[in-house]
Amino acid sequence: MGQKRTSGLIKRGGCWHIDKKIFGQRIRGTTGTKSFEEAQALLARRIEELRQAVIFGVRPERVFAEAAIKYLRDNQDKGSIDSDASHLRMIMPYIKDIALHRMHMGTLQSFIEARKKEGRKTRTINHGLKIVRHILNLAASEWIDENGLTWILTAPKIKLLPEYDTRAPQPLSWEQEDRLVAALPEHLRNMALFSMYTGSRDREVCRLRWEWEVRIPQLNASAFIIPAFAMLNGERVRLIKNGQERLIILNKTAQKVIETVRGQDSEFVFTYRGKPIDRMLNSGWKAARQCSNLPTLRVHDLKHTYGRRLRAAGVSYEDRQDLLGHKSGRITTHYSAAEMSKLLEAANKACDKQASTPTLMLLKKVV
Repeated sequence: MGQKRTSGLIKRGGCWHIDKKIFGQRIRGTTGTKSFEEAQALLARRIEELRQAVIFGVRPERVFAEAAIKYLRDNQDKGSIDSDASHLRMIMPYIKDIALHRMHMGTLQSFIEARKKEGRKTRTINHGLKIVRHILNLAASEWIDENGLTWILTAPKIKLLPEYDTRAPQPLSWEQEDRLVAALPEHLRNMALFSMYTGSRDREVCRLRWEWEVRIPQLNASAFIIPAFAMLNGERVRLIKNGQERLIILNKTAQKVIETVRGQDSEFVFTYRGKPIDRMLNSGWKAARQCSNLPTLRVHDLKHTYGRRLRAAGVSYEDRQDLLGHKSGRITTHYSAAEMSKLLEAANKACDKQASTPTLMLLKKVV
């Protein structure tokens, strides 16, 4: 005899799928099994969960994998969503099948220990924990299901690890800059100099386009205005971390770099063999920092170098914010000619070795 047909179960592609309407709501989805008995059991559980939710206000049990998928789907425009997805891929093998209301620090210990054994910095591990904590907070406060219930009643407390191994920023001295620049291949040298003299992030440099250049004839100079979002390869991509347009003032060193690469490509400012570069941290960068005896140098240290030199030259905090592209209450791409002149003057101070060389003082605690 054949199997007794159960209302709400349909077999497609060798796998049983649920499609049933109950309590005025439709349940749909794959059971993930080819077994009819297992599919029946899963359907019965889904029906009971819905009955409990509708009649008694009992939340259906959801596992972390469901929450992670929803988080990624809801935040596709987030600037760091690729990074978040990467961290979640590392975490998922350890917690994907754990119910949200059963999550706690203990359930994350195997993930934490595994990452430590891999030699990961505490800050990297904490970034993953922050994403988990954020997802759980959303599940307890903002994610409302069709029954008007949050996914979980309360969010478990996820504590971050103390960061004793955090690496401090390492702004370059002038002598270190000379060593690095001499060791870099030409295309990376131009990118590094541009980053170091404009405070631009890796992503901003790699994706910089000529169409964003703005001439300032009154000052015989130019700037770039990078939009917060742009279409790249048919996808809307967030370019600026803080979600605001980024004004890049070109001091004399940055302007020289721009004139050096002008005409090499019609679309992107910085290219290698006719193609844009995905990231500066590549084999050429790693080889150059070893050759220049700067083995721990990060690309982001170039931005720190610019900020350090601006501060040493006495540039005001507000102007440093604008020049470094930090988020502020000001509309940073709307300036008068006088304000632009002031920013350009401030930016050029980072090119002056005497003005922007900090005098380091050793501070000792009085006992």
